[in-house]
Order: sequence, then C-alpha cells, then structure tokens
Amino acid sequence: MNFETLLIDQDERGVVTLTLNRPEKRNALSAKMIDELTSFTVSLTPDIRIVIIQGAGNLFCAGGDLEWMKAQIKADRTTRIAAARKLALMLKALNELPVPLIAKVHGAAYGGGVGLACVCDFVISSSNVKFGFTETRLGLIPSTIGPYVVGKMGEAKAREVFMSAKIFSEVDAKRLNIVSEISDDLDQSVEDQIIPYLKTAPKAVSEAKGLVRSLGFTIDEQVIERTIEQLADIWEGEEANHGISAFLNKSKPRWINQF
Repeated sequence: MNFETLLIDQDERGVVTLTLNRPEKRNALSAKMIDELTSFTVSLTPDIRIVIIQGAGNLFCAGGDLEWMKAQIKADRTTRIAAARKLALMLKALNELPVPLIAKVHGAAYGGGVGLACVCDFVISSSNVKFGFTETRLGLIPSTIGPYVVGKMGEAKAREVFMSAKIFSEVDAKRLNIVSEISDDLDQSVEDQIIPYLKTAPKAVSEAKGLVRSLGFTIDEQVIERTIEQLADIWEGEEANHGISAFLNKSKPRWINQF
C-alpha cells in the first residue's frame, strides 16, 4: 500500500518501520496522515511481527497540523466532531494493534506526538528531546489523546504536565512513564527490543497484549465519545477562537502574563 505522508519498510524478519514523513511540516498530524495511519493499521499482514514508529527529519511529531487547525476554526460542530472522531479512532487503532508497537523518538514530541508515543508498548527516546502538551496555550485541551496519556502516565503524574503546557525533557518523560528508555544509540536500542519478540509465538504475544489492555485503564466507546464531545465544546469556546487566531497571526493571546 502506498501512502503520501508515511513511509513503510518491512524487513525479512517481519519488522515494519513506520515513518511519519512530513519533515517539512515537522511531521504534524494532518487529516491525510490521520487517515493513512488508520489505513496502515488495517493493512497488517500475518507475517508482520513488530512495528516501529518514528519521524523523518529533525523530530518525531509536532502534534496537530496548522492547516487542520485552520479547517477546524471554519467548521461547524458536526464537521469538528467528525474530524475529532477520526483522530480518536486512529489512536484507538494504533493502541489496539495486535503486534508490539515501539516508538523511536528524537528531537521533539508535542501534543498529538506525545499521544502517539502513549499508544506504544515501548518508547525509546534519544537525549535532548523536548516533550509537551501545548494545547492549553491555544485555548484547547489534549482531549482525544487524554485517555491514552492518562492510561500511560496515571492520573497523578498526568496532572503534573497535562494542563500547564510546559516543555519537559526526556528525563522527565521517563519519570512520568511516557518514555521507557533513553538511549544515545536509538537503532541499537530498538534492535535490543526486537530480538526477544522474534523468539516468541506471535499469536501468544497478541493475546498477551490484549489481556494487558483489558486489565488496565478502560478506554471504551463511551470514554472516546466523551473526549470527542468535550473537544468540540472547547473548539466552540471564545478562548479557542482567540488563542488559535493569535497563533495563526503570530501574536500573543491575551492570557500570556507580560510580567
């Protein structure tokens, strides 16, 4: 299957490398990329054992795409809900991928980029990586990624960074349970995670992953729909319109403390 925003490479062992391939846009999640990530999840063949997700260029993923945001400003509630649902269902599909999903993070991961990391089974970060949930700077909230973030971090740790929009390091991300390992040799660290899986029974791995999910934080249709509705509510608020307009106009929103 050919994609415009993704690169797919599969080796002879059944290890697939999934690359977010919009480096000129900082691998931001556009409507097209969201659709293609969802399509990727349903295109897996039985010979695929593991998926590695990474970003092309200088960083992993900068979060939501600027053009996607512009479209949401102009959209009505029904259209906004439909767009939010596509994002939510893409995250759900990746979270429920029947094979191990390993994130290889470098440069930066913001907003939806952190959300992508949080649906992975193992996250390897290089040094000097910046993380952040920057939505509240714009008058938005990290809604659709919320269940996966809180499921990964736990409520107490999520409260430390979920609302403040502060930028934090890979060291903090590891303490907060977002990152599993910090490495100066990402390729070797990824390979170290791949090798054990190649000695396991594929169906057993899939069943074990499903069991872990069923025993953990509940992310069902009701939870997903609540996050979609809440995001639509926020988009209709005055803060979101002001914050995003300020961002697009490269000006400061009124809530930035000038002192």
